[in-house]
Amino acid sequence: MFVFVACGFWLIGLGLYFVLLRPPLLPEDLRYMGISPSEMRATMPGLERWLHRVFTVLGGFMTGAGVLTISVATDASAAREKWTRTVLAVAGLCTVGAMSLTNFQLDSNFKWLLLIPSLLWLTGLVLRTVTDETV
Repeated sequence: MFVFVACGFWLIGLGLYFVLLRPPLLPEDLRYMGISPSEMRATMPGLERWLHRVFTVLGGFMTGAGVLTISVATDASAAREKWTRTVLAVAGLCTVGAMSLTNFQLDSNFKWLLLIPSLLWLTGLVLRTVTDETV
């Protein structure tokens, strides 16, 4: 169990790094592409802003996966049942919520289609709440 909890925290940390700290392009990225920062900005002026959005979504999914990993690894008793809704809400917000929001910010052609997972996740949380309260 400890290994999975540690991996979950690692995923959360990595996800937060991608959302909050990772620059859009690392020096090795530019080196791999064979382009200088000034050449990249001149030829692809919006690339850094777009990559920031991409890494925000990627980091959100990492964070959400970490939250779920920790929850699954530590869910050994019914006493943790009360936290399930909170864990699912946080994981959904970090993953499909961040993805949907970012696609609206980008005015993606698929923004309405990519809203569906968030709405399904929210529906699941509402149904779980209603079910928990009636039992």
